[in-house]
Amino acid sequence: MGKIAFRYFSTVSILLMFAAVCGLGSGSAAQQATGVATAGSLPDDLSVGVVEQTIKDHPTPSSLGKWGYTAGLTLYAMEAVYRRTHDARYLRYIRAWADAHVSSEGRIDKPINSLDDMLPGLLMLALYRDTGDSRYCIAAASIRNRLNSYPRTADGGLWHSATEYQHQLWLDGTFMSLPFLVQYGKTFADRDNASREAARQLLIYSSHLSDPKTGLLFHAYDETGKAPWAEPESHHSSFFWARSIGWYGMALVDGLDVMPKDDPDRGKLIDLLNRLFNALERFQDPQIGLWYNIVDKPTAPGNWLETSASSMYIYIASRAVERGYVAPAYSQMACRGYRGIRRELSATLDGAVSVANICSGTVVGDLDYYLKRPRNTNDLHGLGPFLLMNEQMRKAACANQ
Repeated sequence: MGKIAFRYFSTVSILLMFAAVCGLGSGSAAQQATGVATAGSLPDDLSVGVVEQTIKDHPTPSSLGKWGYTAGLTLYAMEAVYRRTHDARYLRYIRAWADAHVSSEGRIDKPINSLDDMLPGLLMLALYRDTGDSRYCIAAASIRNRLNSYPRTADGGLWHSATEYQHQLWLDGTFMSLPFLVQYGKTFADRDNASREAARQLLIYSSHLSDPKTGLLFHAYDETGKAPWAEPESHHSSFFWARSIGWYGMALVDGLDVMPKDDPDRGKLIDLLNRLFNALERFQDPQIGLWYNIVDKPTAPGNWLETSASSMYIYIASRAVERGYVAPAYSQMACRGYRGIRRELSATLDGAVSVANICSGTVVGDLDYYLKRPRNTNDLHGLGPFLLMNEQMRKAACANQ
């Protein structure tokens, strides 16, 4: 697939080949002081506040957990804060986790057998850009190589997992794999091929999971129809879980950012984005500005306004308006959501910021399962989305209102 498709070699040969492409090097960063909140108030820099709280909660790499998407996304978002603040502590913290899972030769300490395992590739690309250390480039290249042999549905959709969730497409998987793919293509001069594959995946997932009635997307699809949650005819699940839709929306926006202007599917993807925006605007809570964990059932007993998905929707709206993918009026949707998100934050006297009402890790289930998921504070499933959103919204006129 594409210009950089790899043949199969021994592990040593692959690592040597990647090393030749990636080169060698290291880098450094300057440190910049950050502000502190006054007692009883949120700090001016909410991103820094959340990063500081995260470091307090997870002082060692092992406390962040194994190689996977939750730690990977949190640290990838933290790297965006590092790029703005140049606080060298943040880069050291990020590298400590990465180096605990990637050897000096670029070997990842876990086989890449699910799309979830691919998301930390975004962090590898960011660290390679920041430091020039070839181990991160080699690790990223091994993830890109895995896509060539990764199993797919009959129509070409990437399975959510090669082992546990075979033949299934989950909306989550689009963000786990596709932003990495397009960023890798951009970094290593294969943008067209990477963009074509990303567009193909987004359209395949949409074909199975889009709901023409609401404009929302169902959480998952099983091409065999054997999963207990699969509808008999469509084989998709039955509910609109908020964070899964957020994963797909972010994959859409981030893919369009890299995609060539003349890509034949670009117009189709922008249409999908506009259809999604029409739905999200309709289901945004009119008082608080956030979205419910099950998006279309605000009155269902036990349903609740959820911050990780709401952060994603705000990010998508702000980014899509900025890029001209959707109407400027949707910036108001982002601002309403941002004001709602600030209600979910609390700060310590030294300016560390906590984020409440984050849905814990979630698979595919029935309505009762979704509604009873734990509502956590500072869950890693929500910190990465919050940081990405807040870095985006810092540019918005309503950010300090």
